Amino acid sequence: MKKVIGILAFVLIGNAGFAQDAPLEISGSADVYYKYDFAKKENIKTSFATDQNSVSLGMLDIMLKKTTGKASFVGEVSFGPRGQYQSLLNGDGEDDNSFHIQNLYATYAATEKLSFTAGFMGTFIGYEVISPVANFHYSTSYLFTNGPFQNAGVKANYAISDKVGVMVGAFNDSWNMYKADPIKGLNAIGAQLSLAPTEGVSIFLNFMDGSVSGTIIDLTASFQLTDKFKLGLNAADFRNDTKVGYTGVALYPAVDVSDKFSLGLRGEYFKFKEGSGDDSVTALTFSANLKAGGLTFIPEFRLDNGSDEIFEKTNGDPTKSASQFALAMVYGF
Repeated sequence: MKKVIGILAFVLIGNAGFAQDAPLEISGSADVYYKYDFAKKENIKTSFATDQNSVSLGMLDIMLKKTTGKASFVGEVSFGPRGQYQSLLNGDGEDDNSFHIQNLYATYAATEKLSFTAGFMGTFIGYEVISPVANFHYSTSYLFTNGPFQNAGVKANYAISDKVGVMVGAFNDSWNMYKADPIKGLNAIGAQLSLAPTEGVSIFLNFMDGSVSGTIIDLTASFQLTDKFKLGLNAADFRNDTKVGYTGVALYPAVDVSDKFSLGLRGEYFKFKEGSGDDSVTALTFSANLKAGGLTFIPEFRLDNGSDEIFEKTNGDPTKSASQFALAMVYGF
């Protein structure tokens, strides 16, 4: 969940060290949506876009960036359901949580190739991210929902060449938490190998392991096969000490019909491991992106099919399938 933020951090790391002092940069996004489940239920339990038959809020996201010599800073806050209780475990929608810090970290570039980052960071694991402006589809995958959103800790990035980079870090014991259990501390170890073997191809092999967070291995890749056709890939396997876990793979083909109109598909297979219920889901999501300046309209149709009767019909009876339509408006600035 999260690769764009990881790439952003890598770019900052690689370039901040020897840049001149830069003005404060402000960017972000805002989104609203309408979703209708054809069984008139909130059937599909992935993150966000959950409200049934309602024009609803997503989030207002604001990011600040600043570079001064070898040091850089990123701070990102969000307001609204998508950026608050729906994307952080310490909120339940009933408390006084008025905003959520998505990112708050600083980077020091020791050399042109080596840099160090510390703070609360969007995770380096996964293909999709919290802010919808960086996703082609408005609803999210099962891989995104069940993976980490953020990791707090320290990490070092080293650019071996312009085609190969590595990251190693120590992170708080639990995902998505501002602070660690004082007994556990920086209990999780994470690493990333990034490859750009040729123009238009980027590959990220990600790993994290800890006694609390569990062990996750994640592969994320993007292939710009032609000027108009792009293929994304995400595959992951997760397991913790209590044998709760999942495995899954998602493909993201997309084609640019014009410079303002694109069509895309997300095909995902996701399976909970035995300790988690042993259910599996195959999900197909068809979306279009229609751009007008900074605004993107995203009409989306989604069909999920489970190995067991994990969804509901209109009358409340269990069923193996669920379908929904959504229309979102996402503005990036």
